[in-house]
Amino acid sequence: MSEPSVAVLGASRDRRKYGNKAVRAYIESGYTVYPVNPKEEAIEGLKAYPSLEAIPGPVDFVSLYVPPAVGVQLLPAIAEKNPKEVWLNPGSESDELIDTAVDLHLRTIVACSIVTLGFSPAEFPDA
Repeated sequence: MSEPSVAVLGASRDRRKYGNKAVRAYIESGYTVYPVNPKEEAIEGLKAYPSLEAIPGPVDFVSLYVPPAVGVQLLPAIAEKNPKEVWLNPGSESDELIDTAVDLHLRTIVACSIVTLGFSPAEFPDA
């Protein structure tokens, strides 16, 4: 069986940002990681994708590290990928986003995906 895949929306090259720490946590946990950031070519040695639609094939999980207003706009593309779960990390959630996700039949989890993987964000150094 292949390892699960995750798209990290709002992935960052800045190692101080949670969008970067999440990429590292998922790599450490054995996931196939798809960093998504339209302004980056690569993040943590992985090809960065300009959009969710640019990722070839299915995605098992989506982890959001973008503001709620951006997340709401991304929900239709997320629904197209039909992930098992969508993680709304602290600061990415809003009532509108959650309601829209429910309307699109997306299973949302409002929690820190890094912690859920069994890590503390502090385990991923800023430098």
